[in-house]
Amino acid sequence: MRNRFDTQLAELNNELVAMGALCENAIASAVKALLGGDVKLAAAAIRIDHEIDRKEREIESMCLKLLLQQQPVASDLRLISSVLKMITDIERIGDQASDIAEIVELLPDACGHDEHIEQMAQATIKMVTDSLDAFVRRDLTLAWSVIEYDDVVDCLFVECRQDLIAAIAQNPGDGERVLDVLMIAKYLERIGDHATNIAEWVEFSITGTHKTER
Repeated sequence: MRNRFDTQLAELNNELVAMGALCENAIASAVKALLGGDVKLAAAAIRIDHEIDRKEREIESMCLKLLLQQQPVASDLRLISSVLKMITDIERIGDQASDIAEIVELLPDACGHDEHIEQMAQATIKMVTDSLDAFVRRDLTLAWSVIEYDDVVDCLFVECRQDLIAAIAQNPGDGERVLDVLMIAKYLERIGDHATNIAEWVEFSITGTHKTER
């Protein structure tokens, strides 16, 4: 019975990693679409979000079956309940990547403020990847590093916002487009927050302690 349960847990890990990989692709596609003014790539990012939604439902079903059929012990229960929390954040990351892509579809041309946006995208993808790696490897140190790395994304957001404010001051007529780019930067900052949430649930799955209890 335990061997079968361990096999099912391994399958759950694989599905979670696959869902995370979809998020990484969605973020990368949305930002590439933004920087290159590629509407087709933006549409691809939106389609990926639909796949993420489907994957969330599949993983949720797997978790519920494990809870109902296997009667997991305390440590396994923590792990499965953590996955249920994590997929909510992963799904929201997909939503925000899709939101970025939808803005790109409305922009008349490529983004002119690419440096901080590209850096933020790379940083948030790293956070998503590392948070899921931490879960699969049961690596508490890596989870903590993701939580700390959110400060990097927050600093990049502040720098991006300052640059955009200066851009509006220099060219008020460009205000609408600049505000769209600021909204995109905010979505990326929120993605970093969700990756942090995932890392905190990784910590809970390993230690039984969540930040709200510290």
